[in-house]
Amino acid sequence: MSERTIVVISAGLGQPSSTRLLGERLAEATVAELQARAVGATVEHVELRDVAHEIINAMLTGFATGELKTVIEKVTSADGVIAVTPLFTTTYSGLFKSFIDILDKDSLVDMPVLLGATGGTPRHSLALEYSMRPLMTYLRADVATTTVFAATDDWAGEADTVNPLPRRIRRAGRELAEMVADRENGGPADLYADVPSFDQMLGGM
Repeated sequence: MSERTIVVISAGLGQPSSTRLLGERLAEATVAELQARAVGATVEHVELRDVAHEIINAMLTGFATGELKTVIEKVTSADGVIAVTPLFTTTYSGLFKSFIDILDKDSLVDMPVLLGATGGTPRHSLALEYSMRPLMTYLRADVATTTVFAATDDWAGEADTVNPLPRRIRRAGRELAEMVADRENGGPADLYADVPSFDQMLGGM
């Protein structure tokens, strides 16, 4: 059985966090669909609140260090990413955007990405389409068609007959699994791969 790595990025600020919970549910659905395709999967959870100070430092200095550097390496070398953020004033959180801002602009090219968001009211669900999707499209990520928004009331009754959240989670997980199963991440691009060696540069002398 081949193996894939799924990294869940959660930008939730509280503990416990409904944002983290949604990320977990999306990861479970994705893993189940991968297993149905005879593809194993390892899930790693990244909570941005744990590296919030390091994110600000990286924005100020231009360099990621310590735990944040490890987080970035996990995200950019993953086979698929699940990105979930709470919505504030109808868009993604500042913490989520700050993390995206410190990533290399080419680090998510062709990366399968599943988007999720949480909020108090379903009226803000379209923020996934008019703010989060364009952000990931700009980074040239391969974004799953289905996005998942979970309002506060969606957690009250999770049976399929009560609300559509479980069905939407399963559909989104299936889409991400299909994308991940067809692709293996070779890791972030080597910025110096095409730089000639000294021997090559001096070969004509």
